[in-house]
Amino acid sequence: MTTVSNVRAPSAPYDLLVIGGGINGTGIARDAAGRGLSVLLCERGDLAEFTSSSSTKLIHGGLRYLEYYEFRLVREALAERERLLRQAPHIIWPLRFVLPHDKGLRPAWMLRVGLFLYDHLARLRTLPGSKMVRLRTSPVGAPLQDRLTKGFVYSDCWVEDSRLVVLNAMDARARGAEIRTRTGVESARRIDGTWTATLRDAVTGRTETVRAKAVVNAAGPWVSETLGGTLGVNSRAAVRLIKGSHIVVRRLYEGDQAYILQQPDKRIIFAIPYERDFTLIGTTDVPYEDEPGPVRISEDETRYLCDCVNRSFARAIGPEDVVWSYSGVRPLYDDAAANASAVTRDYVLDVDDAGGQAPALSVFGGKITTYRRLAEHAIEKIAAYFPNLEPPWTGEATLPGGAMPEADFDAFLKAFAREAPFLPAETAKRLARAYGTEARAIVAGARSLADLGEAFDGGLSAAEVDYLVRTEWVRTAEDILWRRSKLGLRTGPEGAARLSAYLTRKAEAA
Repeated sequence: MTTVSNVRAPSAPYDLLVIGGGINGTGIARDAAGRGLSVLLCERGDLAEFTSSSSTKLIHGGLRYLEYYEFRLVREALAERERLLRQAPHIIWPLRFVLPHDKGLRPAWMLRVGLFLYDHLARLRTLPGSKMVRLRTSPVGAPLQDRLTKGFVYSDCWVEDSRLVVLNAMDARARGAEIRTRTGVESARRIDGTWTATLRDAVTGRTETVRAKAVVNAAGPWVSETLGGTLGVNSRAAVRLIKGSHIVVRRLYEGDQAYILQQPDKRIIFAIPYERDFTLIGTTDVPYEDEPGPVRISEDETRYLCDCVNRSFARAIGPEDVVWSYSGVRPLYDDAAANASAVTRDYVLDVDDAGGQAPALSVFGGKITTYRRLAEHAIEKIAAYFPNLEPPWTGEATLPGGAMPEADFDAFLKAFAREAPFLPAETAKRLARAYGTEARAIVAGARSLADLGEAFDGGLSAAEVDYLVRTEWVRTAEDILWRRSKLGLRTGPEGAARLSAYLTRKAEAA
């Protein structure tokens, strides 16, 4: 990994203060640090603690956005899908999606035209295109009700969303950025041509004052609150909060394919293979006006998602089948659309410089697929304030762990399994998926499982926990079990308590 050193005198202001440690904040910090800016990113909780770990976990163009004529957004997202697949092949991989034709909903010709556009809007083509499938004779039709006889198959990609955030933060740090989690920005005001901000450490309660030439407000659902309250800036740009919830059930069907199910209310619902033994189902789109987080799924949302699945799958599910659920609030740009599902997923970058003074850039909207382009555009918006800015660079740069020859994950996994033959096959695959080439740092010097130290539930070892504390800003068991991994699905209360106790001992010994 190329490391850039951005030297800043202790008394000098940072070039950029980034508020928010989600995908947009970390993406912007990474881009800026790699272009020679001194960057401080502050996140009041853990990285990806809220919206960026609550997505449907897809890198996709957004097939349904074509209905709203969002051709630019879909084209950009499809191009980014191909690019990100090369840059992080360990946490991003192809999925085939089955789209059943449901009589009385969108006609077959409309689906065919939409998929034709979807296949051809992207200039790069590494994924197989769409095709029609006879569901009663194809294995992918086996889980579906007999009334569904025809459908289509197309390609998109899966992503470990919270890990994508962490990898961007790691790369930003390697290029000179300072990343502070559990650190809130309490207030910031323009003083003598720069921003003066008060930070508070959420763990110790200590406060600190820093200065910055520019501020990026990537606070997600709190973007308006941060803009008007923390920064004291008035703006006409507004955020529209949309709650999205997902449920996880025991595996509904065999095979690696995902399903995209049309609904009578014109929404679509995904059913996706998840963590080997489960199926992920989502998402809802519910207008939201309360405090943005943390949020929980409602009984109505759970019933809605179950009903959506039961309209198409042969095997029915109910709320009692849900083993886990999660919810997040999407900070969409308020374009005055009447329907929550129709609100644009495109992003808006709003710059306030109070007549040529230190700028504040606020991020409204966006989707995880286009975060890298959003980051480029954000830096372009404030480039005039930094005349020595280096050129864009993230288009061809891999993310930590992603430097695999030909972006071939399967070849890397085979090599990694040979290097650590003592690892159970599932553990080797999980480590390779989560960390890519960085997995070697976890098992370095080990010749047996015992060499990895104390064993926790789900194949987690003390060596992996130590790596996460050392390199990925981990503080709590929840950080590990639900954001750096999804081992929470395989960890009981006693196991979580034992992991928490280990982390406490580590912190006290530090």
